[in-house]
Amino acid sequence: MFAMDPVHLPLLFPPPLMARLRRAADIDPTLVVRDFTGTTARPALSDAEILITGWGCPRLDADALAVAPRLRTVLHAAGSVRSLVGEALWDRGVSVSSAVTANAVPVAEYTLAMILLAGKDALGHRDRYRRTHTPPTPDRTAATGNHGRRVGVVGASRIGRRLLRLLRPHDLEVLLHDPYLDPGEAADLGARLLPLEDLLRLSDIVTLHAPDIPETRHLLNRARLGLIRDGGVLINTSRGALVDHSALVDELVSGRLHAILDVTEPEPLPADSPLYRLPNVFLTPHIAGSLGNELQRMGGIVADELDRVTAGLPLAHRVRRADLTRVA
Repeated sequence: MFAMDPVHLPLLFPPPLMARLRRAADIDPTLVVRDFTGTTARPALSDAEILITGWGCPRLDADALAVAPRLRTVLHAAGSVRSLVGEALWDRGVSVSSAVTANAVPVAEYTLAMILLAGKDALGHRDRYRRTHTPPTPDRTAATGNHGRRVGVVGASRIGRRLLRLLRPHDLEVLLHDPYLDPGEAADLGARLLPLEDLLRLSDIVTLHAPDIPETRHLLNRARLGLIRDGGVLINTSRGALVDHSALVDELVSGRLHAILDVTEPEPLPADSPLYRLPNVFLTPHIAGSLGNELQRMGGIVADELDRVTAGLPLAHRVRRADLTRVA
């Protein structure tokens, strides 16, 4: 059965994908639950062996599992399962799969686009052109361009690795920080491995792709933000909690840094936040991940996983309890 906000269902599973699901399993496309304790959900949950979840699904805690005694597999048609899966589910031995690999694609594409636009100072030139109606003079473009620009990637996550592949064809110097990699592995990804502080000092553009776990909260604190060179650009498409936003606001208000932020802390920002108005900030409302027709890519992964489950094959995108100590 489906457990998510019903608004997402037709985008995740357009007719061809829904037909695949119905061929593989007995599933009612008209029953999409958001409350495991409701009278409508209980009878279906009592028989459900496979749960297809998505954004808006309630947490799978002990109370939810109590009304789903036959549940053995959760196929998550979204990214992180951290807020979805409780300890009781792991203890029961339910297998979990996530479509996070599919969601990495648009995030990496968004980030690549922003890196290249930032290198050309496209947003600054756009604003000046709006004000002056004249093209830039050579003195205004001397410091722009993407030839040899240093890009620092923080985190060789699925998104980070996808971005690293997308960066390869460009004339950029790519630096990487990830505590779980060695220099040889980084080189295979097309990057030079550095300690975080060195990456921040050397990079023209810093982009965050680390998971939101206790160890990464405010990974970029005031001291580390201060290491980024004057005029440097910070891109965050990961989670707002990775950055000390009070310190970041101070840096941006001073004009020393530029930022491209698809995520913030809190989210959304309060209406009086200066980040809405600052000319050196490009702010988007958490759109880097899958939107619109991109959702069916995640639905496709779920359909593939369902085929594997019904054929008795192991999940291709399985998430294990131990994984959550270092991934989103």
